[in-house]
Amino acid sequence: MAAEPIVLFDNGHHKCLMFDSLVTGEGVQSNQFLVVDGKHEALIDPGGDLTYTPLSVAASRYMNIRDMDYVFASHQDPDIIGAIDRWIVHTRAKIVTSKLWARFLPHLVSSYVTNQLSGSVYDRIVSIPDGGANVRFGDSYLQCLPAHFMHSVGNLQFYDPVSKILFSGDLGASMGGEDDHKPVQDFDKHIPNMIGFHRRYIASKKVCRLWANMVRGMDVAMIVPQHGKRFEGPVMIDQFLNWVSDMDCGIDLVSQDNYRQPVEYV
Repeated sequence: MAAEPIVLFDNGHHKCLMFDSLVTGEGVQSNQFLVVDGKHEALIDPGGDLTYTPLSVAASRYMNIRDMDYVFASHQDPDIIGAIDRWIVHTRAKIVTSKLWARFLPHLVSSYVTNQLSGSVYDRIVSIPDGGANVRFGDSYLQCLPAHFMHSVGNLQFYDPVSKILFSGDLGASMGGEDDHKPVQDFDKHIPNMIGFHRRYIASKKVCRLWANMVRGMDVAMIVPQHGKRFEGPVMIDQFLNWVSDMDCGIDLVSQDNYRQPVEYV
């Protein structure tokens, strides 16, 4: 049975849906997103082979997969865009990603798939510059925001100005919490579910502060990460921005002890 999505926004013409709990086996659980504007559709961070089939089945209830406009990939990780070859073969969608990864993503496409295409894989990729870009989408657009080093060196986030949702990728991600399909209710209790991931995967407090300054100048109603719970409303969003701006992470935490020859065997 196809998974029921969580409706993040729906005004009758424009909708944003979130699919979760599609990963089976030992893969990291993640959220996948479908944005619909009239007869135009886009997927955000659809994942790899573990999610391709359940996501395509679930999403096909809301769109014609073949005619989808875009697949947006925040960065290069397998849980983001590992199934790029299947989306290229089975849809007409353009793959939108950072210019830093546009030349690398074709490595994920087999020669079997490449031989079926009339052009090159690179012809299907929209390369976004470091400063970001607005991608026309239906009657509106989706905004590709610079979010470099959080955690990928070429990282993007995606903002939908109609729903005012910021799809934040790995920033704000949480692991091990309960009821991940629900928004955060108690921020302080939620911190333990986020902090380990952010300390290890986000590059530094400096980039978090610069990012938060950008977001404070935007009209954001909801921040929705790729893993775990979302942040809804100005109070919760402000708490998250304040927390992430003051969190030591990544290179803030390393010392010479992290750069020594190993003595252990595996």
